[in-house]
Amino acid sequence: MDASPHSLRTEQQALLGALSHLLEPLAALCLAKGVSIQSAEELLRQSYVKAARHACGDGRSDRLTSRISTMTGLTRREVARIESLEEAKLPATRSAATDLLTHWVSQPAYTNGHLRPIRLPRQGAEPSFEALARQVTQDVHPRTLLEEMIRLKLVAHDAATDTVSLLEDTFVPRGNWPEMVGHLGRNVGDHLQAAVTNVLGQGNEHFEQALLADELSSQSIQEARQLIANEWRHLMTSLGPQLQALMDADRAAGRAQDQAVRIGLYSWAHPMPPVLSPVSQESET
Repeated sequence: MDASPHSLRTEQQALLGALSHLLEPLAALCLAKGVSIQSAEELLRQSYVKAARHACGDGRSDRLTSRISTMTGLTRREVARIESLEEAKLPATRSAATDLLTHWVSQPAYTNGHLRPIRLPRQGAEPSFEALARQVTQDVHPRTLLEEMIRLKLVAHDAATDTVSLLEDTFVPRGNWPEMVGHLGRNVGDHLQAAVTNVLGQGNEHFEQALLADELSSQSIQEARQLIANEWRHLMTSLGPQLQALMDADRAAGRAQDQAVRIGLYSWAHPMPPVLSPVSQESET
């Protein structure tokens, strides 16, 4: 049954309220880097056209431009112009170095009882840096990969003991702005895709949950950050081997390995809005 005009307006107003909350941090990011509203609007138009084309599926090509025009409110000429543009590409974020870091912090053989990455001998049987590197890629020599990770300040090599230790158990490419926003686009984009799919579908197509705790002190927030980091380490070391086992089973069974899953954890701490006291509330009535 189609929604009534009143129900549809109510849903649209609720969606616009949610969009306001989503767009504010994006606007702050654009302003910080001098991206004009015209440039952002152009991307929004392109996204509308792309989404409309996807919604049309295998519609008749001779009427597709008109259908997209009707759905988006853009003119047919504007739709044709936008469809002739080259789509913007996200910067690359995955590399052998980042894959090795992920394996190092998620495989039980490479972490201690506190889920911390252990110091590795540079060469030899597992666990060693060489063995780990060969698990990750056969295209890059372990020595070359070590040099790259030293350059990125992810690891340190102790020549006296010929061991390698991890300096960072998370990869944040602070010296590479395109790569940083590439991570932002993929992580936040996939999270948003999951949430939107759930909202438009049955609500359980993808796992998407959040836990809110308020009435905390600033000191407790600092302690909570450590708790969250510990939970992430546990999640990595628990799920990493299980996901690898699924990949190995697919490969052994000859199943098409054409699917990907991204699993994330985020936290956002902020001051609570002020709560008016009963006296203040009465004085305003």
